[in-house]
Amino acid sequence: MKSRLLSLLPSRERLATSRWLRWLGPYLHHPRLWHLNRRGLALGLALGVFFGFLIPVAQIPASATLAVLLRAHLPAAVASTLVTNPVTFGPVYFGAYKLGEWVLDTPQDARAADEAQALAYTPAGRDAPEGAGLREELASMWAWVTSVGKPLVVGLMIVATVAAVVTYAAVHLLWIGAVRWRRRRRIRRVGTASNQSPVA
Repeated sequence: MKSRLLSLLPSRERLATSRWLRWLGPYLHHPRLWHLNRRGLALGLALGVFFGFLIPVAQIPASATLAVLLRAHLPAAVASTLVTNPVTFGPVYFGAYKLGEWVLDTPQDARAADEAQALAYTPAGRDAPEGAGLREELASMWAWVTSVGKPLVVGLMIVATVAAVVTYAAVHLLWIGAVRWRRRRRIRRVGTASNQSPVA
């Protein structure tokens, strides 16, 4: 199971040379960032999902920074930011905006203009050219968020938090279930082999 999971995640060499992570430098050498275990995987995936939903740019450096600080599995934290991408970005952010409207009970006359603005931004974090600085991307993101207002921010915080908590719990449950299933299968094999052995 571990080898199959590792094959789906970005390699250590690829992450070490990424323009988003080079600034972390020697902090990337901690062994717990690369060791695949239940706690590290659950926390890494939860961090990536959280920042993948919460912010439209710089998800990778944000999730990687917390993964380094919390000793989560770094490849999982980076890969799971892909929960939002150019295909899912529009529906996710529009849904989050509508959720924020509902939570804040936004007046009807203030919704139409904001709804058009909510979909007017295209995330450039992953596909930005090499010359595009992180500071400029963050400034653009902040200008867009402030122009849309509270409904989007509130909706994204709710979606990101719930998704991260569900991801963390689901990984723990699936990992425990897989371990117990393999243990039962091993016990079953031992029992079958002992029953088939000739009696002296």
